[in-house]
Amino acid sequence: MKVSVRVNGHDMTADVEDRMLLVHFLRDVAGLTATNVGCDTTSCGACTVLLDGESVKSCTVLAAQADGRAVTTVEGLAGNGEMHPVQRAFHEQHGLQCGFCTPGMVMAIVSLLRENPHPTEEQVRAGLEGNLCRCTGYHNIVRAALAAAEVAS
Repeated sequence: MKVSVRVNGHDMTADVEDRMLLVHFLRDVAGLTATNVGCDTTSCGACTVLLDGESVKSCTVLAAQADGRAVTTVEGLAGNGEMHPVQRAFHEQHGLQCGFCTPGMVMAIVSLLRENPHPTEEQVRAGLEGNLCRCTGYHNIVRAALAAAEVAS
C-alpha cells in the first residue's frame, strides 16, 4: 500500500506492506535510525515518537495508520544548528549512559512538557513510566526534564 507521511517536516510517500510498523518505516524507509526497536511489545519506549504531536510507541502503530499524518522523531527536534531544549538538558544534566533509550526518553519528555510545562519531579517520573532505561537510576533523566522545563518557562 502507498502511504504519505510528513516526517520531521518533510513529505514522504512510499509503498509499504500493510503490516509494516511505523518504527520500521522510520528506520528502513525514511533512514532515521535514532528511533530504536527495543522490545516490539510497547514495554520499553525506545521507539517513542510524536504522531501529530502526541507521544506514541511506534512499535504499536502501523505505517498505514500514519498515512496523512505528521511524525516527529528525535532527529527532527533540533533547528538551525541548535539542540532542542530537552536535548540540551540531557547533555548538560548527563541524562544518558549507553544512549539506547535516550531518543524515546527525549520524545516522551517533549510530549510531557507540551502537556504540562511546569511538572513536578513526581509528574516527570509518572510521565516516563512507559520508558525504560536499563543503565541509570533515572535521576539525571528526571533532572534533565526539570531543567528543560525551566528553560522553556
